[in-house]
Amino acid sequence: MHVHILGICGTFMGGVARLAVEKGCKVTGSDLNCYPPMSDQLESLGIELHEGYDAEQLKPEPDCVIVGNALSRGKPVIEALLNSNQSFRSGPQWLNENILADKWVIAVAGTHGKTSTASMVAWILEDCGFNPGFLIGGVMENFGVSARLTDSPFFVVEADEYDTAFFDKRSKFVHYRARTCILNNLEFDHADIFDDLRAIETQFHHLVRTVPGEGLLIRPQNSDALDRVFERGCWTPVQDFSLAPENRENIKWYADKRKNDGSSFDIYHLGELVGRLDWNLIGDHNVNNALAAIAAAHHVGVEVANAIKALTRFKNVKRRMEVKGEVAGITIYDDFAHHPTAIATTTSGLRDKVGSRRVIAVVDMRSNTMKMGIHKNALKDATSKADIVIYHLPEKLEWQLESDEPESCFVLSDTQAIIDKIVALAREDDHVLIMSNGGFDGIHQRLLDTLSAAKACGSKS
Repeated sequence: MHVHILGICGTFMGGVARLAVEKGCKVTGSDLNCYPPMSDQLESLGIELHEGYDAEQLKPEPDCVIVGNALSRGKPVIEALLNSNQSFRSGPQWLNENILADKWVIAVAGTHGKTSTASMVAWILEDCGFNPGFLIGGVMENFGVSARLTDSPFFVVEADEYDTAFFDKRSKFVHYRARTCILNNLEFDHADIFDDLRAIETQFHHLVRTVPGEGLLIRPQNSDALDRVFERGCWTPVQDFSLAPENRENIKWYADKRKNDGSSFDIYHLGELVGRLDWNLIGDHNVNNALAAIAAAHHVGVEVANAIKALTRFKNVKRRMEVKGEVAGITIYDDFAHHPTAIATTTSGLRDKVGSRRVIAVVDMRSNTMKMGIHKNALKDATSKADIVIYHLPEKLEWQLESDEPESCFVLSDTQAIIDKIVALAREDDHVLIMSNGGFDGIHQRLLDTLSAAKACGSKS
């Protein structure tokens, strides 16, 4: 079968492409920006890439066209596709029909932590001999890829609430038919497609409706938004989790930290101590992610002690507090955080790790929700654990972010200006945390190179 994928260079669609190749399909695809590293990964799989969205790419006619959710009416290839009556699917629909139909699907949904938690589940299953397939929105250090197909009955998928395609405005995750489903958290995001939090809650309600009565829903103990979702109906057993809960009598999974940065904590199941996890990750958010992952793996059949042991060897996902380098005692981190809650937990986790050493936080305001100014009033609290904050705010927005702390908070629109500001401010033992859900103009390597050059010429002490 010849499958042609429109929007193939996105993380999700690139993963679908890999799965299609591993299933034995001939795969081609197109995108507006086919560039490394994704273009190299796809070409290494033997996938022919086409630049742009012209109609000619549909000749000769493929057996199926998979349409990414970045494609919209008016593009020549979409108009030609509709006029020709060719067969087409969304990525999630194709995944459901061709990969997930006979699998025990473990899905991870939520506003934050989907990639990390799904990666933990996949690694636990792998380390315990379950050989899972997976499709996850990030490159896992333990695997080196973001997707793979196996003959195992188990498949782990990152379950995104973003819409499916121009012809299907339901959230992607309703297609996955999860048997084990983690709902990590629920907050307002994606303001470009959702009017308010209640609109997202409706989509999560639709997800809950798809989980079978013999399945399992895993959720945090305290979430008003998820409470409202479950009040609309739930037909599946539920297990909750929490970090250091006040009421421990009825909660299924909880943790007590042994170290403040979250690098060591005790795990309790049904009120009984079942193990201690000492690992390389930090932050309260990762403690909660681990609890959810262990609960999901336990539902599949993994013994808790083995799940904990597996997480001691978990190497996290690229762009999750990833150390990019160190120059002159200044450490540069890359993190995917782009929502105030994620920014707050990431910054707080680093603060707990480094103690009194200075943290310089750089926040890239590139997401559609951030550009719209939806969360601007939450940013000051989100970055409160940093000593210095630099916001990258694109020009020509309808709103402006003003700083009332000019000596420790800067608003800049140019990447080079941000690099220059960090070089001027940073000193030995500083930790520079760069948070963005995009490439950020290659800022990490550019900053490391500039710091190295400054050190070489003696301008840094």
